[in-house]
Amino acid sequence: MYIIGENIHIISEKVKEALTNRDREFFMDLAVKQVEAGAKCVDINLGPRKKDFAEVWPWIIETVETVVDVPLSIDTTNVEGMEAALKSIKKAQPILNSTSAEPERLEKVPALAKKYGAKVIALTMRTEGIPVEADARVVIAVEQLIPRMMEIDFPMDDLIIDPLVLTVSGCQQYCPHLIETVRTLQYAWDPAPKISVGLSNVSNAVPNENRSLINRVYLAMLMGVGLQMMIANPFDEKQNDVIRWIESKDVSNPLARLYNKIAERTAASEEIQSSDFDMSDPEQAAIWKTTQILLNKVIYAEGYLNQ
Repeated sequence: MYIIGENIHIISEKVKEALTNRDREFFMDLAVKQVEAGAKCVDINLGPRKKDFAEVWPWIIETVETVVDVPLSIDTTNVEGMEAALKSIKKAQPILNSTSAEPERLEKVPALAKKYGAKVIALTMRTEGIPVEADARVVIAVEQLIPRMMEIDFPMDDLIIDPLVLTVSGCQQYCPHLIETVRTLQYAWDPAPKISVGLSNVSNAVPNENRSLINRVYLAMLMGVGLQMMIANPFDEKQNDVIRWIESKDVSNPLARLYNKIAERTAASEEIQSSDFDMSDPEQAAIWKTTQILLNKVIYAEGYLNQ
């Protein structure tokens, strides 16, 4: 699994404070720790930064590249900010996060990525929003995103499609469709585009104590249909266990067997069965309940584990 570390994000109060104070040590330490935890790329999300992008992006790029050699993902809606960051990168091939099928962004962002030799994440989203159905998201990829890349002779190896994970809290119906989108995208073009998702989006607006569980159960399903790249928290050790168990087909303990079974059932388009779980084990029972909300079988509520 190619993990793009998500932890330098302006939504974090600590990141916001460190950025205000231009605290180089904070960002250096956070970048290094993410790489040590397994991140193969570091995402930097500073928001639009419309007023100070010309100063802040070169500063953060130089700060992070001082201590890590991995690629950096430039995560902003500000195209001028993207370019300010790209001009400053000295090391590995960066990623622009992101374009979409919205006309202005689709015109500007891929061209900018090509100019600077960057990869680009492309979202299956139009101006009118994100379609629910898997087929509709695949259509955006094959009829708008990929043709635009071909139009400008963009290297297809540098294209990453993001079919958009949305939260189970409020957008529950999207969750199973996302799984099918990841499955289908791998057969929608030759060669198949790379696919990445923002894993933790599935648990946005969920109580903190349930977020990791929801993330890693969804991850097992997505790995079952072939996911190999994601923006995620590399510090989540239980998540990393799931990755290791599924990638190595490790079934040496009950949880490893269970997560592999979830991946296998999803890969085969089979229903996940309650008989796969030892319901006398509270952890396995919680995983079962989580599969049911993610598959839109049971309506999500904050106290779903107690139902």
